[in-house]
Amino acid sequence: MKRMLTRKERGLGKYDAPLKVQFQRGYEDFTRGRVNNPFHMDTMQFREWNRGFNKAFSENLKRVTKHEQTRDRGKKLVEGEVPNDRL
Repeated sequence: MKRMLTRKERGLGKYDAPLKVQFQRGYEDFTRGRVNNPFHMDTMQFREWNRGFNKAFSENLKRVTKHEQTRDRGKKLVEGEVPNDRL
């Protein structure tokens, strides 16, 4: 069985975690309301965290916008502004 190489043997430093980790952390931080990026500004980790945060923001914006549109349409149906034959 082949042994796993250590981080040092692979040439990785302490800031070279898999970038998926930072992306997921940014995504989760958005859902929990944490808006400050914990990584140093000039690093790939900072950019990946930001990308995850922005993706969560974008998905949330689409969901909220869709909800508002269906809510407005339903409200207009109840108030009689939209004819029932146009459903």
